[in-house]
Amino acid sequence: MTDQQYQDFILQGVSRTFALTIPQLPPPLDRVVGNAYLLCRIADTIEDDPDLAFEHKKAFSLRFVALVREGGDSGTFASELGAALSPRATPAEHDLIRNTPRVLRITHACNANQRHAMARCVEIMADGMVRYQGTETLAGLTNQRAMDHYCYYVAGVVGEMLTDLFCDFAPDIAANKTALDRLAISFGQGLQMTNILKDIWEDRSRGACWLPRDRFAAHGVNLLSLDPSASQPQFEAALGELIGIAHGHLQNALHYTLLIPARHRGIRRFCLWALGMAVLTLRKLNQHRDFRHGSEVKISRRAVKTTIVLCNAGAGSAVALKTLFSVASIGVPHSDIEPPAAPRAD
Repeated sequence: MTDQQYQDFILQGVSRTFALTIPQLPPPLDRVVGNAYLLCRIADTIEDDPDLAFEHKKAFSLRFVALVREGGDSGTFASELGAALSPRATPAEHDLIRNTPRVLRITHACNANQRHAMARCVEIMADGMVRYQGTETLAGLTNQRAMDHYCYYVAGVVGEMLTDLFCDFAPDIAANKTALDRLAISFGQGLQMTNILKDIWEDRSRGACWLPRDRFAAHGVNLLSLDPSASQPQFEAALGELIGIAHGHLQNALHYTLLIPARHRGIRRFCLWALGMAVLTLRKLNQHRDFRHGSEVKISRRAVKTTIVLCNAGAGSAVALKTLFSVASIGVPHSDIEPPAAPRAD
C-alpha cells in the first residue's frame, strides 16, 4: 500500500464527514487537504487520550509540531506515542498513530506554502489544546468570548488553514483572500458550535461542558447542577440562543462559500456539504431542544443524500444556494454575527 493509498484508507476510519467531502476537491488539493486533516486528527488524538498525563500530552504535542515543521525521527515518535496511547482509543486512531511516518511523508512532499499553512494550524491547535487541558468541568466555559476562543483553537484555525490552501491552489480564489480570511474563523466556529450543541450530553457524561455559563445563568440555569432527566424550559431557552449564534456563523459560512468562484465546483461542494449538514442538524436541535442524546438530533442518511444532491445542483448559482439555505433553516433562530478574530496571544 502506498502512502497515498493509506491516507485514503484511514480517512474512512477516522472521519465520516471528511471522508465524504475531501474527495470532492480537485487534485492535487484533495491530497493536501486530506493530509492536513490527518495531521489535525493526530494532534486531537493526543489531546483526547484519557490515560495520558498532562505533561505527556504537552510533550507529545510539541514533538509532533516539530516533526510537522522540520521533519525528524517520526518512527520513534509513532512507536512511543502508540505504546502510551489508551486502549480506549479507537482501532483507527491506533492505526493512524502507528502510521504517522506515512502521513508526514506526504506532508513534506507538499510545497512550501502548503507546509507552512499546515504547520501553523497544527501548532496553534496544539497550543490551544494545552491551554484547555485540565479545564474541563461541568460548570462550562466562563462566557461567550471563552467559547469563541475554544472554537478558534479546535476549528477556526482550520478555516484559516483551508483558506490558505485554497488560495495557494488558484489565483482567482486568492484574489478574494482578504474577504475569505475575514469569514474563515466564523465558518469553522459555526461547524464546531453545531457539534458542541449536538454533543452536550455525551460531553457531560465524560465530565466536560463547552457551553458559556453566563448565558445559561441569565436564564436561571446552573450548568454545574444540570439534571438531564428533568424538563428545563430555561435551559432550552438558552440553548435556543446558542442555536441562533451558530446559525449566524453558518450564514457567514455561506457568504464564504460564495466567494469561491463558481468554476471551482469541487471546492464549493466541499464547503456546501458540511454547511448543509450543519444547518439541518441545527434545525433538528431547535425542534427537539429537550433531546437527551446526540442520536436524537442526528440527521438521517436520506437527509445527507438529499443535501448532497441539492448542493450539487445549486453549486454554481448564488441565488439557488441562498434559497436552499433559507429553506433548510426555516424556523431556526438566527443572530447576525460579526466574524470573530483570532484570539490575541497572552
